[in-house]
Amino acid sequence: MEDPRCSRYFLAPQETSQRRYEALRAVFVDGEPLAGVAQRFGYKVSALKSMVCRFRAACRGGATPPFSFRMAEDDIPGPTVAKVDKSPKSRGSRTAGN
Repeated sequence: MEDPRCSRYFLAPQETSQRRYEALRAVFVDGEPLAGVAQRFGYKVSALKSMVCRFRAACRGGATPPFSFRMAEDDIPGPTVAKVDKSPKSRGSRTAGN
């Protein structure tokens, strides 16, 4: 199935996290050379080398980084939602001494 708009989403990602993901995938899965990947995704070769090193270190440490969503410690992948305290608050008196 050919769809140029959809293909462009993967081949020329605009979001930083997706661009990082696609670049690392090209290096590790597709085995592409760093120089070509860096040029294609708009990185300096030195920056891509640094990303590759950090990704390898994270994998060795058992903590592969998420690319799309932030995760809290011991959380499952997914969008982080701010927790709001909905419990009723008691209002104190505005006068001194109460």
